[in-house]
Amino acid sequence: MNQNRAAIRYAKATLDFAVESKAADAVEKDMREIAATISENVELQHLLESPIIKSEVKKNSLLEIFKGANEITKGLLQTLISNKRIAMLQEVAYKYIILHEKLKGEEVAYVTTAVPLTSDLEKKILDTVNKATGNKVTLESKIDESIIGGFVLRVGDTQYDASIANKLNGLKREFTNSL
Repeated sequence: MNQNRAAIRYAKATLDFAVESKAADAVEKDMREIAATISENVELQHLLESPIIKSEVKKNSLLEIFKGANEITKGLLQTLISNKRIAMLQEVAYKYIILHEKLKGEEVAYVTTAVPLTSDLEKKILDTVNKATGNKVTLESKIDESIIGGFVLRVGDTQYDASIANKLNGLKREFTNSL
């Protein structure tokens, strides 16, 4: 099974159980903490991905790192470890956050530009995305000079790449293929 689909299934099952237990917000807080901790800590990423390190060591390490987590979150950790899927913990956390935001009627749109957005342009993007999704959307912007110009917009699992770098790469592929 594709790892992305598996992550969505684990996230959906966890969300269903959290909603039923009226703990969805607490679990989302845990998922945000898990995603941030894993992305900031290379050693933790290696620990989770390593086939050499025993499951028991991974379990004890994660339970110690996230000892203040909700019982549902701890149950997810146990399930991923016992099913030998703990390497996808960060992906499951991201999918949970996306699913929970959709459930609440909220979404986060991530826009990447080469230069900072003006407040006027930010408002136009927000209005357009709000109309397209029908949900309340908040905008998080990031600056990445490597895209040269244009923008990359990501809402949930959908990405629209209107960057100059992407268009140049497309032209490069076209020229290469036509030789």
